Amino acid sequence: MLPSTPATPPAWGLLPLRLVVAAVFLMHGGMKLFVIGMGGVTGMFTHMGIPLPAVAAPLITALEILGGLALLTGVFTRWAGLLLAADMAGAILFAKLHGGFFAPGGVEFELTLLGAALTLAAVGPGGFALGRKA
Repeated sequence: MLPSTPATPPAWGLLPLRLVVAAVFLMHGGMKLFVIGMGGVTGMFTHMGIPLPAVAAPLITALEILGGLALLTGVFTRWAGLLLAADMAGAILFAKLHGGFFAPGGVEFELTLLGAALTLAAVGPGGFALGRKA
């Protein structure tokens, strides 16, 4: 017999999800900014057919860094989750949809991040968050 589930989830329940998703977005945003550079990201976005690539490149880079920081700290988690989910929806539509489901060319990774980001947008940061209301 399985143990009963508590009526209230533990305060730390969302912490692993929030920290891992934050790390992924911070790393991807950091890679765009510090490794590829805005010119390279703009070129990639142009190749993928993303509208207004010179505008989208810095916006997406900033979103991934700032959104990752928001998730990491638990501040503005719902907004960050919603915006990062939109980021992943765009990545799926513009870059991955033609590649099927499985990584590396498919939607598998981006779809997982989209689901995680939507979960955080819907539920909020959980415990151990600076933005948590008492």
